[in-house]
Amino acid sequence: MFINLCDTTGAALEHLGMALGWDPVQPRRFGGRTRDIDLNAAALLFAGTQIIDVVYHEQLSSRDGSVRHLGDSMTGEGKGDNEVVTVDLTRIPPQVDTILFLVTSYTGQSFDQIDNAFCRVIDSTSGTEIAHYNLSGGAHTGLVMGKVVRAANFWRFEPLGATIHAQHPVEAVPHMAPFLTTPQTSSDT
Repeated sequence: MFINLCDTTGAALEHLGMALGWDPVQPRRFGGRTRDIDLNAAALLFAGTQIIDVVYHEQLSSRDGSVRHLGDSMTGEGKGDNEVVTVDLTRIPPQVDTILFLVTSYTGQSFDQIDNAFCRVIDSTSGTEIAHYNLSGGAHTGLVMGKVVRAANFWRFEPLGATIHAQHPVEAVPHMAPFLTTPQTSSDT
């Protein structure tokens, strides 16, 4: 089910965000080391089935600056959103027709080992939440949260909530094919 990215007046949204949050690992009661949990928020930009750009903790901005990662949290410390990816829909290159929002567990913990993990898509201008997922639970290490798809005069969001096994966005790329549209050829029109 697609959601048209429009505000209450029907105007197309211009700024979108994907936010990710989780609780840090609690110290063990009787000592022993605990391994921090490092989740990653990412945006993968595609033209048809061809990957064009990736924004994540190791590349904080798309080449054109339209998509930005606002900083890497390696522990989940702090309240609320720990990582945020922003998208300026007015600046997305014309060949990009799909943006996939992705969460991966960089340190390898499955989501059933992570407390109070969530991700959400928001209208960055108004703060209105468009979609929200509780991530805690399940034996997977990644989630394709949703996709933003270019329509005629606006963008649409489709919540996906598809689980994958990947610890890094680069490992996730081969899993993205089912969520992409194939480019149309002249015989398709």
